[in-house]
Amino acid sequence: MKTATTMRMALGVCVACLALGALAADPVISDVVARQRWPWSRLVDIDYVLTCDSTQRIDIVVAAKDGSDPLTLPLSSLTGDLYGVSHGPHRIVWDPTQTAYTNSQMLTRFSVTLAPTPVPLYMIVDLTKNAGDAGQIEYVTESDLRAGLWGSWVEDAVTNNGTVIKSVIWTGVATNDVYKTDKLVLRRISAGCFGMGESANIPVTLTQELYAGVFQVTQRQWELVMTGQKPSYFNDAASYASRPLEYRSYNDIRGASNNLPSSVNWPGTGSTVLPESFMGQLRTKTGFGNFDLPTEAQWEYLCRAGTTTVFNDGAAAAKFSGTEENNNGNTNGFLAALGRYVWNGGKYWDGDTWESATSAFGSTNGTASVGSYTPNAWGLYDTHGNVWEWCLDWYAVSLAGGTDPAGPISGVNRVLRGGSWNNTAESCRSASRYSLLPVARYSSVIGFRLVRLLQ
Repeated sequence: MKTATTMRMALGVCVACLALGALAADPVISDVVARQRWPWSRLVDIDYVLTCDSTQRIDIVVAAKDGSDPLTLPLSSLTGDLYGVSHGPHRIVWDPTQTAYTNSQMLTRFSVTLAPTPVPLYMIVDLTKNAGDAGQIEYVTESDLRAGLWGSWVEDAVTNNGTVIKSVIWTGVATNDVYKTDKLVLRRISAGCFGMGESANIPVTLTQELYAGVFQVTQRQWELVMTGQKPSYFNDAASYASRPLEYRSYNDIRGASNNLPSSVNWPGTGSTVLPESFMGQLRTKTGFGNFDLPTEAQWEYLCRAGTTTVFNDGAAAAKFSGTEENNNGNTNGFLAALGRYVWNGGKYWDGDTWESATSAFGSTNGTASVGSYTPNAWGLYDTHGNVWEWCLDWYAVSLAGGTDPAGPISGVNRVLRGGSWNNTAESCRSASRYSLLPVARYSSVIGFRLVRLLQ
C-alpha cells in the first residue's frame, strides 16, 4: 500500500493530505502532509501516520517527482522516521540541497509517494557491480527465509542463562563462499539497550538502527573494493579469498587519524572518511554513504546479541574463576565452538612445541575462513577470535555508558575488540579490549567488520 502527496504552495507553506484504504492486515500510510520551510529554509518536512499492528516495525520507501518527472532522492538527503517505524505519527525530512534538484526557489511541483515495506533481515551487496547496476543490492526478509528461498535457517538457537533470545538466523549464508567473497552480507539490527563491560552492568542506549556485517571483511572483498590490493599475511591461493583481511591499519580503512582539526578524526569529524580509503571507495562503489566501522559500544552490542555471559553462546558456566572444568582461559571448551583462537587451530603442534602459524600452512592454522564457527543470536560470525576488529573510538581506560557513546574526543590508540587466532580464550571474551596506534598495519591478528547506519 502507498500514499502520495503533492506540495501546493500558499504563503510559503506547502500542504496536501491523502489517506488510502487497505486490507485490515496491511500497514497503511495516511494523513501525509508535506511542508517546505520556505523562505527561511529549503528543507521539506513530510509528516505521515502509519497504521499497523502494535508489534510491527516497517521501513518507508520514498519516491518523488517534479511535476511528471521522477526525482532521484539519495538516502543521504533523507532523515527522520524511515527505518523500523512503529504505529503512529512520524516525520521524514528531505534536504533538496543534497540532491541534483537544484531549484533555488520554492518547490511548486514537488510530489512524494510513501510506501510501507517489510523490514528485511539481511542486505546483500554484490561487490562485482557498481552503484546503480541492476541487481547490486538484494534484501532477504524473514518470510523469505521461512519459505526456504535462501537455504538453511534456524530459529531461537541461543539462550541467555536459560532464557531464549528470539531470533531467526540465516545459516545458509555460511555454506556458500560467494557471500564471503564477491558479495557482502549484512544483518539488520534494531536499536536498543544493553549492559556493557566485564559485568555487563554499564547501561548503554543505542538509538540508531543499523546493518552489521555478518562476517569480518575478507581478503577478496578488500581486493574488489581496493582494485586488486592483496595485502594480507595469510594469503595462500587456495583459501585467501574467504579469510579475514589483515595487515591493514585503521587509517587504511578510514583515512588519516591524528588529532589535527583538519584531519579525518572520529568523533570530531563524525562519519567523514577520505575518498581513497577503503571506506571511501566502498561508499562510492555501493552508493551508500553511511558505511563505517562500529563504535566500541555498537561492537559489544553486536557481539553480545542479547547475552550477558562471558561468551555470546549465553552459557552461564563460561567464566574465568578457575573453578569450572576446562575453563582455565587457555583451553576453553565454550569458545572452541564459537571462533578460531590459539588452541583450536591458531597455533600448530610440531610434535614438540606449539608454533605460530605461517602463510605456508594454508587454512589449517592461523586465521580461519569466516563463518567456520557458530554464529551468535543475531547471525553474526567470528565476533570471538579469528582477528581483532577495529572500532571507531579512541581508547580510554574506563568505559563510558549513556546514549550512543562515541568514546574520547582525542587519544593515542584506537580500540580493538574480539580477540584473535593468536589469543587465549580469555582475550576473546565479549568484554575484552585492546588498543593500537591507528597507523599500525603490521599485524596478522587485526581486521574489521562493517556497519551501515540507517540514520
